[in-house]
Amino acid sequence: MIEFALLGAGAGLGLWALAVWLVPPRPALASLISRLNAAPAPPPILTTDTGGWAVRLGSPFTGLLRAAGLPGHTVNRDLAIAERSPETHLAEKAALALAGLLLPAAVGVLLSVGGRALPWPVPLGGCLALAVGGFVLPDVTVRAEAERRREAFRHALGAYLNLIHVLLAGGAGVDGALTDAAGIGQGWCFQQLRRALNAARLTRTSPWATLGQLGDELQISELAELAATLSLAGTEGAKVRASLAAKSAAMRSRSGAEAEGKANAATERMAMPGILMAFGFIIFVFYPALTQITNSL
Repeated sequence: MIEFALLGAGAGLGLWALAVWLVPPRPALASLISRLNAAPAPPPILTTDTGGWAVRLGSPFTGLLRAAGLPGHTVNRDLAIAERSPETHLAEKAALALAGLLLPAAVGVLLSVGGRALPWPVPLGGCLALAVGGFVLPDVTVRAEAERRREAFRHALGAYLNLIHVLLAGGAGVDGALTDAAGIGQGWCFQQLRRALNAARLTRTSPWATLGQLGDELQISELAELAATLSLAGTEGAKVRASLAAKSAAMRSRSGAEAEGKANAATERMAMPGILMAFGFIIFVFYPALTQITNSL
């Protein structure tokens, strides 16, 4: 039964791939016209990296997953933040799904050879569960990594605002304050800020425009608000020192509240092992007595 199930799954996958190849998905006419009339998008500020063995194993299936419309728009944004290419992500999804599909089948075959065959629904259910889990696991990992980087960027952005405020108070201009403040910090967050400012300098665009683009790519509204505030200072000559100080204080208070909430949640989770140990101890103590009572009835 395991062999028939695997053969049926392979035949279904092959028929689906053949149908996608014969009848490819057709985009709407409005989207095609918008692509023709749209201005060329600026080059992305965030860069991506390649993977390892999973990419080599799952790369033959990336075309099929691309034809199915994967990855989605939200996953693409998370991949850009995590500095991973969509091809690498799709290859890992295919490799993990394939490994999850074949591992229970291999275990079932080994047990059958050893004379301890399992009922056919057990390996079949294991194959389907592990395949689905392996297919979804890269999405969950990328989403968690993107959220972690967004949180770290918000924390670094508060320090960046403080540095800009200090430099503006010392008499520096807006452009010079942005560049000098980004050159002081270290880490991934300040590296992205320096890359955005360098892109503005090389393309002869305003630095707040590239910072706004970076905020859109990272999905960080605070950075987009900073770009809008700095554009007022650069174009209208507005005084932004007080606004930057207030925004920095608000971000610090928000970060402190989030850290306190996470600490309280971690404290509550720490109580669960103690409760489980107490429950197990109670069962261990009272189980012999309950057994004696039930046997005597």
